[in-house]
Amino acid sequence: MKLRAFVVLLVLANLGFFAWTQGWLAAVVGLGPRAEREPERLARQVQPQRVRIVPPSEAVSAMAPTARVDALVCLEAGPFNPAEADAAESLLQTALPAGRWERRNTEQPGEWIIYVGRFTAADAQKKKSDELRRMQIAFDEVHSPPDLTPGLSLGRFVNRSAATAALDKLTQRGVRSARVITLAEPATIAAVRIEQADKTLAAQLAGLAGDVNGQPLGKAFKPCAR
Repeated sequence: MKLRAFVVLLVLANLGFFAWTQGWLAAVVGLGPRAEREPERLARQVQPQRVRIVPPSEAVSAMAPTARVDALVCLEAGPFNPAEADAAESLLQTALPAGRWERRNTEQPGEWIIYVGRFTAADAQKKKSDELRRMQIAFDEVHSPPDLTPGLSLGRFVNRSAATAALDKLTQRGVRSARVITLAEPATIAAVRIEQADKTLAAQLAGLAGDVNGQPLGKAFKPCAR
């Protein structure tokens, strides 16, 4: 009897728990979890008055990307020598507010070669080339500038002292008629740069490449070389 009563009580307890989870007891005695209904969910929003149901077409329109702001680009003009850079900055001062541009200087190394030539005939150049090969001395043909063509280079250097020292060693090995030639002296080159230019400013800079107040800039602004 006790076992049967225990089983009956267990069954009743399970039935009662099931009824409570389904919310059946809420309507009778105010017990059980509240059923999730859409009006009740809406009422629990932080600002329910701002929630609005929109048609699909309007939702797609709202998700569309907004118009992009014009991208800013880096522009620069050059290269200039120091005097040209000064003139370019003077022109920019008349057209742009101060601080819109910056001047960037770059030191350019010089170039010297150990030169043999200029040959007046092709057979003379061939004879000298054959001689250098027998002496196991490396060389290259010179193709520019025109006043050194045709000729041979026995080495290129970024300073005169290194070229002179190399020529002394070649002379000790029996090389004749070679000399040091300057192709380019060390120089400072400059560029005028504007880091952030919009379309309006880019158009204004394009006009400066021509003639402004009778004074040409001379070099057009182009995308910055990074």
